[in-house]
Amino acid sequence: MFTFKKKKEYIHFPNPKFHNDGLATYHNCDFINEPLFKESYSLGKATGSWGEGEPLWRCHVCCWAAQQVLNYSGDFVECGVNKGGLSRAVMNYVNFKEQNDRKFWLFDTFNGIDKTLGSNNEKNNIDFYDNFYSECYEEVLKTFKEFNNVNVIKGSVPETLKKFTGEKIVYLSIDMNCLAPELAATEFFWDKLVSGGVIVFDDYGWAGHEEQKSGLDKFAQKVGSQILSLPTGQGLLIKA
Repeated sequence: MFTFKKKKEYIHFPNPKFHNDGLATYHNCDFINEPLFKESYSLGKATGSWGEGEPLWRCHVCCWAAQQVLNYSGDFVECGVNKGGLSRAVMNYVNFKEQNDRKFWLFDTFNGIDKTLGSNNEKNNIDFYDNFYSECYEEVLKTFKEFNNVNVIKGSVPETLKKFTGEKIVYLSIDMNCLAPELAATEFFWDKLVSGGVIVFDDYGWAGHEEQKSGLDKFAQKVGSQILSLPTGQGLLIKA
């Protein structure tokens, strides 16, 4: 139960309406019951990407971001895909299968974090994820086999970024759990991101990911922008 003091009296609120994935709130969260979101989230969860986790609000943020950029011309990109849960949810939410004028690029090792890219400060945090990932490339190919406009790129970022052949992007999701590949992807795609385009950083505010936040903040400052820190732990950057 949430309690705060006001004018020497305590106001009590009922149990949180949402309490999961590191976030608790008594504020409105009726998006959870919205039919399209429920369907999209279920498709993402069915991939097995999240294990026992329930990243409902994080998924909602990405679905919202994807919806906002549909009026802009350009591709979608996700760096850090795992089994494709988030991207599958987003694709359903914006009916990506019917958008033949754009592609969705999925970059990942599909076998966990490339430890050679982590710094010494990030080593313990990267080791923590060892049991979260396994080889899943073939699974991902099956998940997206009905999408003619999805490109699945296997390998480590930034090496695989050269395989991107698009001209501009409108949506970029980054979730690679350490700074080097995330910063490389952000720098690579920034000039390709259209004005109004969105970047969602999944790990931005999470405990143990301070090096990522610091490095990404420096990038945003360099390009004259600022990342919005969300209570989900995500970071949101909209290009002016």
